[in-house]
Amino acid sequence: MHRDNSEAAVIVWSMRIPRTVVGILVGAAFGVAGALIQALTRNPLADPGILGVNAGAGFAVTLGVGFFGLSSVSGYIWFAFIGAAVATALVYLISAGGGLGASSSAQPITLVLAGVALAAVLGGITTFLTLINPDTFQSVRNWNLGSIARTDLHDSFSVAPFIAVGLIIAFLLSGALNSIALGDDLAASLGTRVFRTRVLGIIALTLLAGGGTALTGGISFVGLMIPHIVRWIVGPDQRWIIAYSALSAPVLVLAADVIGRVIARPGEIEVGIVTAVIGAPVLIALVRGKKASGI
Repeated sequence: MHRDNSEAAVIVWSMRIPRTVVGILVGAAFGVAGALIQALTRNPLADPGILGVNAGAGFAVTLGVGFFGLSSVSGYIWFAFIGAAVATALVYLISAGGGLGASSSAQPITLVLAGVALAAVLGGITTFLTLINPDTFQSVRNWNLGSIARTDLHDSFSVAPFIAVGLIIAFLLSGALNSIALGDDLAASLGTRVFRTRVLGIIALTLLAGGGTALTGGISFVGLMIPHIVRWIVGPDQRWIIAYSALSAPVLVLAADVIGRVIARPGEIEVGIVTAVIGAPVLIALVRGKKASGI
């Protein structure tokens, strides 16, 4: 507990505590973002990565780094938020036929197709930019791997308020999300303000996915796996799903961090790679399983 010049103090305060704080923040952000976007779209295969939200934030950060010379999280966090918001709105508007209200009809398969297509386009442009000027975009390539080891406490504290606001909004919307799960028309008949709920949900999703992506880059499949695991345990009540996703997702991120450091000693494998290796089989199982048919 005493910050002196000993080796133990340097390891704890310079490495262990910062990466643990980052893991907790981004885990909660991506886990709740996944639960939120699945509930808003009634799509069990939705998560910020599959629907292009992370790709939008990453593309915007790449532009900020390459064309505006930004080099810190506090400098490009607003680019991440803008990119996440634009990507979320584009995917949903394409799927819903241009609307957000109760009359819109965002089909799950259309959402997935639109998200994957947008993520592919933005990811391809991002890769092209990093290849034409490798020196300028070296930090972006490392950041895109999804590591929690390159962020210090100052960066974490600068992003934490945005993630906290996103979590609060998500918790406040959880009751209305239970109604939306029944369908837009029935939700409206029950008194739920569908348009307001969707707008606030997009704001929360932008804060969560944008903040998490600004800190670590995109960490895949956390927002997909955790809500499903929680849903199997606590049932369909969105209040419990969002609450337990906020607690369970950091466990997955920190476990992936430990696994990546243990199996690649003395180096490490980035968290984003480990979660992708774990998440791909889970996604296949969800697609093939009967429980993937609906929320």
